[in-house]
Amino acid sequence: MRVSLPLHPIRSPIAGVSDISLLEPTAAVILGDDRSESFLPEPLQPRSTSLFAPRGACLTESGQFWVSDTGHHRLLGWRSMPQTDHQPADWVIGQPDFQREGQNAKGQPGRATVSVPTGICGCGNGLAVADAWNHRVLIWKEMPQDHNVPADLVLGQADFSQNQPNRGEQETRADRLHWSYGVFFQEGRLFVADTGNRRVLIWNQMPEENGQPADVVLGQADMTLRNENRGDSPTAASLRWGHSIAIWQGNLVVADAGNNRVMIWDGIPTENNTPCAAVLGQTNFEQVELNQGVYLPSATSLNMPYGVAALKDWLLVVDTANSRLLGWQSDGQPDLHSLTGRPADLLLGQPHFRSKGENRDYGLPQRDSFCWCYGIQICGDWVTIADSGNNRVLLWRTS
Repeated sequence: MRVSLPLHPIRSPIAGVSDISLLEPTAAVILGDDRSESFLPEPLQPRSTSLFAPRGACLTESGQFWVSDTGHHRLLGWRSMPQTDHQPADWVIGQPDFQREGQNAKGQPGRATVSVPTGICGCGNGLAVADAWNHRVLIWKEMPQDHNVPADLVLGQADFSQNQPNRGEQETRADRLHWSYGVFFQEGRLFVADTGNRRVLIWNQMPEENGQPADVVLGQADMTLRNENRGDSPTAASLRWGHSIAIWQGNLVVADAGNNRVMIWDGIPTENNTPCAAVLGQTNFEQVELNQGVYLPSATSLNMPYGVAALKDWLLVVDTANSRLLGWQSDGQPDLHSLTGRPADLLLGQPHFRSKGENRDYGLPQRDSFCWCYGIQICGDWVTIADSGNNRVLLWRTS
């Protein structure tokens, strides 16, 4: 049944910013089986309507909608934007049918299998997926429109049959991946959060060959290094657990979940090891404690932020372990020199900035609550949030 929504805006609880409106008050559509009336655990059987810990979702420019159904090791596709709650998917990639699950379909890796798929995005006319536990990125040159359409390209591995981290070697290189959790595409560039190698890789043009090496590395001094925070204390140029990527007002943004911060570069780096210009969630580049070292969060702190996305002049951050969504607004080009440590302008999913309970007060999921929300993407007037702990995806309209 289609849900009828009131048209009141989400408003910031910060004094002096009460007129902010960005999203409608509740999700317009909820995907995933309805589990809102019971605290009791139930088997999460794979079906065309069910989701198990989804970590990514995207609405493509062609109008298709795709979800990384991470726990079921599959991708689910809808021909067009879902219009009703619990709407069944039209296609599955990664499993023989909607009723089966298992890493690489309980077989060997191939062109249409996945193992813990996470980040997902449209890339021109095609689709890219961060196939995390196969340590690769899969690319379809054209948008899939059927079950188990095979991918055209693979990055991180020499071919589709391989799936060892860093191709089975201790060191890494520009053509290898280890736990690739995030993928992002914009204006011809492809960005990958190579999480296990503690770095972000950039391809300046869309790759055309299997295993094609990246052009730029961030988080490490060169393409062969992979130590956490470069083997030393955190800095403006180091990463611990980079996870998702966005471009905000022309500036590269990376959610560094392991350092409990969001990193923002001045523009899009073209040289290896470029330091970021600002961080959110911490007061400086050296501090990285969750919630800035105290139990309760605040408007300036973060706890394992896994998702970032840009919506016009807004930067939205999925503050995963605090089960909330934060937003920062910039009137024109942001002043990066004054951005570090700035409090958020917008809060969603919690009653106030000092609250962090899953589904607000550890209650049942609501249309405006989160439990370990994981990924966020924006396309047009829609915001998609992978609410992983509630085993669902929320589709939100902008107001």
